[in-house]
Amino acid sequence: MAEEPAGKEGERVMITYGIMQGRLTPSQGRGIQFFPFENWRNEFYESAKLGLNEIEWIFDFDDYQNNPLWSDDGCSSVNQIIGETGVKVHSICFDYFMRRPFFKQECDSEYVLKENRLIMKKVISNMKKVGAELLEIPFVDGSSVKTEEEEIRAISFIKEAADYAGDKGIIIGLETDFPPGRFRSFLGEIKRSNVYANYDSGNSSGLGYDHEEEIMSLHQLIANVHIKDRKLHGTTVDLGTGNADFDKVFSSLRAVGYDKAIILQAARTEDGTETENISAQLLFVKKYVEEYGLICIK
Repeated sequence: MAEEPAGKEGERVMITYGIMQGRLTPSQGRGIQFFPFENWRNEFYESAKLGLNEIEWIFDFDDYQNNPLWSDDGCSSVNQIIGETGVKVHSICFDYFMRRPFFKQECDSEYVLKENRLIMKKVISNMKKVGAELLEIPFVDGSSVKTEEEEIRAISFIKEAADYAGDKGIIIGLETDFPPGRFRSFLGEIKRSNVYANYDSGNSSGLGYDHEEEIMSLHQLIANVHIKDRKLHGTTVDLGTGNADFDKVFSSLRAVGYDKAIILQAARTEDGTETENISAQLLFVKKYVEEYGLICIK
């Protein structure tokens, strides 16, 4: 039998299961991650049938004005679906940032910076309307921090975002490709109490990082977890077929007392098999959750 997690004697970690928005919608050539304009409502019903507790909402650059999170009417529609299904929206993945990173030279014009700030602030303000509390900002791939100048500019942007979000009761979760110790020190340089880490098992395995070292380094600063698998220096693959060591992932999460969401962001399969794929991924994750003594909120 697995040992009890760290914390009070006999206490067990309570987590929730979630899914990245769009994973229950056929890609139809749109890539691995996108906002499912034509199917976002149905994803809530499908998530409920699968036993998922939440959906991590995507706010992307493409056609963002038509994202329901952008308008009061849209937020009302989201709340209606939440009420009907019981599937909540706790976190927002700000993929808009992947296309227009605030600290990159190409986004440095006064017009772009002003527009970016307005969009960011509106998203943060509207998050509370749908019950969301975490804004996840990716600093990976096209929005990865590469130079000292970019790091300085990134920290300045995060501080501005965190100050505005803090006034609204919102926390910021950063996803980076920094090595474990560097990620922790980067968070320390920001010096904002509402800035945390988003841990991604696939990014970690793809970069060759040690899961235990990374999770133990971040410890109580982990506000959200994405579960996926990658080959070393490769792309996302089916869970259990890449370089991710899920025994280390879940034993380390238990050790730090992680008690928040586990978001499925794993590989897609053939269009039309989304429900079966997510069901299999959920069973895969539940095996580790049970083995390492974490329990899901029903």
